[in-house]
Amino acid sequence: MTQRATQRPDNFEKPAHWSDTPPPKPKPPEENPDDPQGLSPTRYGDWVKDGIAIDF
Repeated sequence: MTQRATQRPDNFEKPAHWSDTPPPKPKPPEENPDDPQGLSPTRYGDWVKDGIAIDF
């Protein structure tokens, strides 16, 4: 079995485009006032047609 590296080599230099800042947190979803149930199909991936949940 091959052992995985657990440390970077001593001669490793971080590329200039790498950042130490964490990624931004995602924005909360915008609620659609036209959706009476509040379950947007674009958010949850399901569409309801004739009482049956479908996705594409």
